[in-house]
Amino acid sequence: MEHYLGIDVGGTNVKMGVVDTETGRISNFYSHDTDSWRKSGHFEERLGDAIAIQLHEYPSVKKIGIGLPGMINRNRTVPLEITAIPEIDNVPLVEYLSKRFSGVQFFLENDANAAALGEFYFAEEKINENYIFITLGTGVGGAAIINRKVFVGGDGNAMEPGHIPSRNGKVLERNIGKKELLDLANDMRRTYTGETKLPEDGTISTTGLVAAAAEGDELALQVWTSVGEMLGDGLVSMVRILDIKLILIGGGLAASFDYIIPAVNKQLSYWLTPYYLKDLEIKRATLGNDAGLLGAASLCFD
Repeated sequence: MEHYLGIDVGGTNVKMGVVDTETGRISNFYSHDTDSWRKSGHFEERLGDAIAIQLHEYPSVKKIGIGLPGMINRNRTVPLEITAIPEIDNVPLVEYLSKRFSGVQFFLENDANAAALGEFYFAEEKINENYIFITLGTGVGGAAIINRKVFVGGDGNAMEPGHIPSRNGKVLERNIGKKELLDLANDMRRTYTGETKLPEDGTISTTGLVAAAAEGDELALQVWTSVGEMLGDGLVSMVRILDIKLILIGGGLAASFDYIIPAVNKQLSYWLTPYYLKDLEIKRATLGNDAGLLGAASLCFD
C-alpha cells in the first residue's frame, strides 16, 4: 500500500492530506488560510513548513502532488500566473521544495487539471481514460484527459473553457459563472410575470435556484435552461476539436446538473453529427469537495 501527499492550493485555503492510493482515503487532513501565508511574504516557505509536518508523521511518503489555481510552465515546475496568489508567480517552486526535501518527488499542475485526473484514479465507478472535465463555480474551469494524461497543449496551459467566446460579446464564464448566473436570474425575475418562488428583491441564490427548479418552478427552470444552452455551445467546440465523447461536470454548481442537462443535450444534438452523438456521455463528477486534494495526489501516479 502506497501513500501520496495531495496539496490543493486555493485562493482561500491550502488543504492537504495523505492519500491511500488503493482506497482514496484521506488521512492527516490539514487546512490553513491562504491569506496569512501570503501576508508573511514567504508563501513557499510556509508551504514547506506544513509539508515538513506531514512528512514527519508519514515518513514513507515519497511523492507529493500540488494543484495550483492558474497557469504554470510547460515543465510543470514554476507557477506563471496564479491570480489568487501572485506572490508565487515565477518562483521555482519544485526546485525549492526538492532541495528542502531530499528524496521526495514533487508534481505541480493546474488545479482543474489535477481534479480531472483524480476522477480517473479515485472515482467510485471506473471511467474511460479519455474525457473532458468541466467545473462550474465562481468561474468555468476545465481540463482534458487523453490516455490518462493531462492534455497541456502547445505551451502548457490548454483547456481554458471559461474564456472561449460566448453570447452577449462575453466569454463563457462571464455568462455562467456564479455571479453572472445570479445577475441573469435577477434580471429575468424583474420582467417575469408568472408564478415563481424566486424573490424579486435581487437576493436570488444558487441554492434557491436549484431548490426552486426541483419543485418545478418555471422561472428557475428557464434560468438553468439558459445556462445549459450556453454551456452546451461551448462543449460542442471542445468535442469537435478534441474528438472526446465523455464529459464530466463538477464544481460547486454541479448541483444544477439535472436542470441544465436537457438544454446541453439539445445544443449537442443540434450541432454534432451521429459520429459524435452515438457514443456521447455526460456525467456528474463524483469526488465532490475532495476533488482538489485527491486530484493533486493523482499527479503522483506513473
